[in-house]
Amino acid sequence: MGLGVYLGMRRTGLVPNEFALGCVTKGCADLGDKELGQCIHCFALKVGMEKNPFVGSSILNMYAKLGGIEDAERVFECMDNHVGCWNAMIGGYAQCGYGFESLMAMSLMQYKGILMDAFTFINALKGCLVVGNLNFGRQIHGLIIQSEVAFSTAVMNSLMDMYFKNGGELYALKVFDRLQDKDIISWNTVFSGLSQGDDAREIGRFFHKLMLTGLKPNSVTFSILFRFCGEALDPVSGLQFYCLTFQFGISDEISVTTSLISMFSKCGAMRKACLVFESAPFKSIRTYNEMISGYNLNCHHTEALNLFCNLKGLGLEADECTFSSILEACSKTENQKLGRQMHGSIVKSGFASQGYVCSSLLKSYVGFGMLDDSFEFFNGVERSDLVSWGAMISALVHKGYSSKAIGLFNCLKDAGGQPDEFIFGSIFNCCAGIAAYNQTKSVHSLVLKMGYGAHVFVASALIDAYAKCGDIENARRVFDRTSRFRDVILFNTMVMAYAHHGLVGEAVETFEKMKLATLRPSQASFVSVISACSHLGLVEQGRIFFNSINLDYGMDPSPDNYGCLVDLFSRNGFLEDAKHIIETMPFTPGPAILRSMLNGCRIHGNKELGEWTAEKLHQLVPENDAAYVLLSKVYSEEGSWSDAAKVWKGMIARGLGKNPGCSWIEI
Repeated sequence: MGLGVYLGMRRTGLVPNEFALGCVTKGCADLGDKELGQCIHCFALKVGMEKNPFVGSSILNMYAKLGGIEDAERVFECMDNHVGCWNAMIGGYAQCGYGFESLMAMSLMQYKGILMDAFTFINALKGCLVVGNLNFGRQIHGLIIQSEVAFSTAVMNSLMDMYFKNGGELYALKVFDRLQDKDIISWNTVFSGLSQGDDAREIGRFFHKLMLTGLKPNSVTFSILFRFCGEALDPVSGLQFYCLTFQFGISDEISVTTSLISMFSKCGAMRKACLVFESAPFKSIRTYNEMISGYNLNCHHTEALNLFCNLKGLGLEADECTFSSILEACSKTENQKLGRQMHGSIVKSGFASQGYVCSSLLKSYVGFGMLDDSFEFFNGVERSDLVSWGAMISALVHKGYSSKAIGLFNCLKDAGGQPDEFIFGSIFNCCAGIAAYNQTKSVHSLVLKMGYGAHVFVASALIDAYAKCGDIENARRVFDRTSRFRDVILFNTMVMAYAHHGLVGEAVETFEKMKLATLRPSQASFVSVISACSHLGLVEQGRIFFNSINLDYGMDPSPDNYGCLVDLFSRNGFLEDAKHIIETMPFTPGPAILRSMLNGCRIHGNKELGEWTAEKLHQLVPENDAAYVLLSKVYSEEGSWSDAAKVWKGMIARGLGKNPGCSWIEI
């Protein structure tokens, strides 16, 4: 609308003033229209307004927002030493990820004696966040105290945010305590900072203090709290906060609805998430994105695809988050045709160059087994950033292309790239999958050298790699060094490591330690501990753990949880119980669950249930040899050689052959 008015003004011959030019330039930045922004820049030069502080700052900010930092620098060089222009340049550097340059510009500003205002410090603190250096932030804090903006609430809010995100929580809380005029943004900053940890009691204490001040929480407050409850797997507290949204009249706001859907999805309570979604009076694309993401998170990929198909009829336009989630659902359901259609829609919608969408496309092509297409797309990306490298390596690892993943990792290092924690995590997963012990130790040394040893994602993958390479002692050492971070994923990984090594007592003990550390077990935690019970034959203990998923923690058991329960019963001879679970579980049993059942029938010689299970496995994956091989073993181990021979003949008649097993050693 604003751009239309501007174009109408130009057609009538009227010359816009500096405020009109500044506003329309901002509109170009918001729309991502660099070409129109350049036209307005040319017009400003033509009428001599390019040095006006308001116009110049707006043009500079537009270039920075659109990623053209060199263009922004050229504009800045032509500007006078006005504080607004310096602020725009400092903010532009920070926005484009040049944190050190942002701080250098601030230092130069001080050297030239230009008086800094609140926006100078706010933008410089953003640069400090990019650099991630707490000491720089403390130096800026010193300058703030010496300046005239020491009592500015907006500056103090930015300062707290910097401290929280750079690991200076105590400094942030001291700033908060000394802040005289706290607004709701101040409180939200504290909630956001505290939510990075896992101290629910501390967040509850601050929320109580907020209520006593008489300030009214807004939708952002509850959005932060709901997402924290989701991460903490604490839907009970989330429901209490939800009641308060009705009291404050903001229960129908989109940010509240979407964060509530996210909370229930992360807690595995998809029925509640659906109820919130269906009862929402206003549904934006963000609401649909959150629901689709929730379905994916809980393995309801078909429902995610169905929900996406409803979007067109409602007139809602998909965005990059929508496409990324749907590509994940296509990959999980192996819907190659729809995946290609999504690629076409992405190109038409203009998201083909968006990094997040590119990563999802790479993952989906590798997921479909289309390696040539994935490498062609990867090589065709104009500028492969670390996210694209990480996505490609992760996808290759996930689909079992281990040698190609390690080769691509080496290519990244040879190209001078610096792997991040996610790439290291993927490579450790790769090493775990092929038991590459020497490769694990080699990459571990690189991780320590680059300072990623304390990252939870890296540490958990490293524990798993050492355990699967047979080195439980090194796995235990890594866990002991990192368990102080009190992360559920670390404990889950260690429980599973002990279980794989037959150290079931240690596995259950670690699970109990996790609960004593006030960490709320996730569905993956129960996968680990029930698997441990399965290996030692602790059937009743495993059953109790499974029942506690819903009874004690209010979560719906995942397909993997049901799979572990079936394996527990099958492995230990409770075959009728296993059959009952398969028949009553709220999911269609996958091949892995049926293979567990069939293997149990083999171990315990149950011919009838073996035939029943094999038939179901045939229907689910008719081209797979597992059902034939396992059923033939059921017959042969019972002595029914003629029946075993019939199974083998049927397998040959269908053109199927038993995939040969393999072993390897690392030299």
